[in-house]
Amino acid sequence: MSGLPERIERGFAAARQIADAVLLEGYVLYPYRASAAKNRLRWQFGVLVPPEYTAQGGEHSHQRTECLMEARDGDRLAVELRFLRVQRRTVEKATAAGFESVERLELADRDLVEWDEGVEERIELLVPVEELAGEGVQRPFRLPGVGETGLVHEHDAVVGRVIRRREQVDGLLWLRAEELPGPYRAQRLTVEVENSSAWRPSRHATRDQALPRSLVSAHLLLGLEHGRFLSVTDPPEWARPAVERCRNERTWPVLAGPEGERGVVLSSPIILEDHPRIAPESLGTLYDATEIDEILALRTAALTEEEKREARGTDDRAGAVIDLAESMPPEVLDRLHGAIRGLREATGSTALGRPEQPWWDPGDDLGVDPERDRVLVDGHQVGAGSRVLLRPGRRRTDAQDLFLDGRTGIVEAVLHDLDGSVHLAVTVEDDPGADLWRAQGRFRYFQPDEVTPLDGSAPVDGSAALDGSAALDGAAPVEGP
Repeated sequence: MSGLPERIERGFAAARQIADAVLLEGYVLYPYRASAAKNRLRWQFGVLVPPEYTAQGGEHSHQRTECLMEARDGDRLAVELRFLRVQRRTVEKATAAGFESVERLELADRDLVEWDEGVEERIELLVPVEELAGEGVQRPFRLPGVGETGLVHEHDAVVGRVIRRREQVDGLLWLRAEELPGPYRAQRLTVEVENSSAWRPSRHATRDQALPRSLVSAHLLLGLEHGRFLSVTDPPEWARPAVERCRNERTWPVLAGPEGERGVVLSSPIILEDHPRIAPESLGTLYDATEIDEILALRTAALTEEEKREARGTDDRAGAVIDLAESMPPEVLDRLHGAIRGLREATGSTALGRPEQPWWDPGDDLGVDPERDRVLVDGHQVGAGSRVLLRPGRRRTDAQDLFLDGRTGIVEAVLHDLDGSVHLAVTVEDDPGADLWRAQGRFRYFQPDEVTPLDGSAPVDGSAALDGSAALDGAAPVEGP
């Protein structure tokens, strides 16, 4: 966006690296070939389909971001909506009679195939915050359909052509803000993004037909010229009630840019923590949703020449991954083998010449038994086998647990932290994978004040709670075995 205030421009520039990772997350998966089964169902994040397709496609046409900001007098808000528009590519071969459609056009260094490319689009606004009161500001936008044809040359001869087509996409950005009551001068900002395309699908329309008319990987960058945003994940205490009333749909806002900066928010369809950043060891974008750089680099370098030809012909971005893997020096690959984020001094009996012993062995501690311990919650004994209603607190850093709010679960164990905190290991009821998680010992974890006992957790009186229990930092007392 030209003419952005300097502070916002700096903030957006710092945030765009992680925003680009969101934009292209899962764009093309290893082994980076169009023919690979996992590259036939694409575009999994932030897809906003035309409204007429939502009923039959099961996806949504809008997303909503709400967060708190402390704007100053005369402040301006910059908004950058970023998404991919699907560009459908077909391939034709040159013949004596003209051109004919083919699934594959074999060239010297690549095999061109049919493929959906992603073209980055941006919708940008810079508006005074005072204009966001009441009904706020609505900005409709239209991206017209575009067709392009490019000839393919080899050895100074035309051997084929590539036809690219983008469909028209209509959308709407709606921004509004309201002052919060109380002594703190803050506002609740709401930004809604809507696909308003008038495409009317047939009764048997497919997702493949809807995608060229969709906003893909849609996300927002929000910046204040002078003010600051408040964290939705870890807000100040005075703002918690207002944050709990924020409603975010199919997106999650986090503070972006360097640690300590609060002038920019990234609202992403992928749940992130505040101030996310790219690992410094990562040399380039690998697009694959796993982003395990070392494994992907090694496997990509091990592809056959035929597989590399198809990858290069699938997409220019896939070809760049192939080139990166082939040109990576051994010393650079070694950097991907692990990174130490911090060091601490380790001391113990080994340094004194005595045999090394674990300082604590849970198997030898008779004071804890996860399968038999109980915790007192709202006057009820809760332990393994208890049914509970899940009410995750906003203080948690794992935002994914917030999606379980209101669900019911089964307590599998009562666990004690070394610092004296208590956690409940829970499997979610009606989860088709619950038996698998249970067999693998993989659970969801909640603190006692984040659950409400349901049937099967009988209430107890005060005298029963004192038998074999210990109070933990004001939390509910925990029964011993």
